[in-house]
Amino acid sequence: MEVKIGVQNAARELTVETDESTDAIEKLVTEAIAGGGVLSLTDTKGQRTVVPADKLAYVHIGRSVVGQVGFRS
Repeated sequence: MEVKIGVQNAARELTVETDESTDAIEKLVTEAIAGGGVLSLTDTKGQRTVVPADKLAYVHIGRSVVGQVGFRS
């Protein structure tokens, strides 16, 4: 699953590729915002990304697209 995280006052978004389900990621985001804590995601390589919940601008959860090369119409 590909997760794009927008952070307030940051020019670029964070992209995390994780094995978690959409529902699990949504639950983590909701709990982080409700609790005023941090959103913590572990990617497919075992690296952890931690973002303070009060700095989240948006979280986009979508399927990852692997192996696309060339032009598409």
